[in-house]
Amino acid sequence: MQNTPLHPNTGIERPTPFPPRGSGRLELRLAATPAEIDACQALRHEVFGIELGARLSGHAERRDRDRFDPWCRHLYVRDTATGAIVGCTRLLDEQGARRAGGFYSEEEFDMASILALPGGKLELGRTCIHPDHRRGPALPLLWRGIAELTRSLQVRLLFGCASVTMRDGGYHAHAVMGHVRSRHMAPEDCQVTPRLPLPEINQIEDEHPELPALLRAYLRLGMNVCGEPCWDPDFGVADLFVLLDLERVPERYRRRFLPEQPSDTAVNAAMH
Repeated sequence: MQNTPLHPNTGIERPTPFPPRGSGRLELRLAATPAEIDACQALRHEVFGIELGARLSGHAERRDRDRFDPWCRHLYVRDTATGAIVGCTRLLDEQGARRAGGFYSEEEFDMASILALPGGKLELGRTCIHPDHRRGPALPLLWRGIAELTRSLQVRLLFGCASVTMRDGGYHAHAVMGHVRSRHMAPEDCQVTPRLPLPEINQIEDEHPELPALLRAYLRLGMNVCGEPCWDPDFGVADLFVLLDLERVPERYRRRFLPEQPSDTAVNAAMH
């Protein structure tokens, strides 16, 4: 397969062709120009900066930008009726991480155990969906693109951070972790250590906390949580490090979410 640069200012390569994928009036694309990446950063600012109140370095420009963006592949979902980008995510492979000075997750976790594991690695991050599209096919479309890229890039390990709000002082985040520890923890050889653990609190027991939609989707796709969360004061969240080993995915998940041609219906079942 031939490769072409993601956009003129980086040396990152992407598989080609990557024709648009559609679901109704929504279309999945892989950004190929700085303008497309800029539009993704604008949506991220709207969701993370305005809606969730995160402190972003590009707030004055109404963009969420950081040093990792130039080295990532940016997948996005576009509303073909309006031209607006309504969902996006970014993916950083090992080549890009070397040029960026590491993976984004390394800023929050000691993840030496993950880096020592065999197989290709791909980091998923900054995933967001416009509020008007959170119950539609936008997130399933993003997962379709992620699945295609993992196959094309021969990835074994897909990982990233899933966030839980800390606006209540951490009670909900601790409750979520209580739920996760009993059901979704990764093996010992895949444990990471947070650089800034959550503040301790007198926890009120909640055996059935409501999980954030993205974390719930990741867990239903077969991802595991690799240890205790990291507190991210800038975003006001607890970040859980999640990992999917594509060689250990149970067959029931592989058939539903990693088929040769993923279906929107199957993936959508994980989102609700």
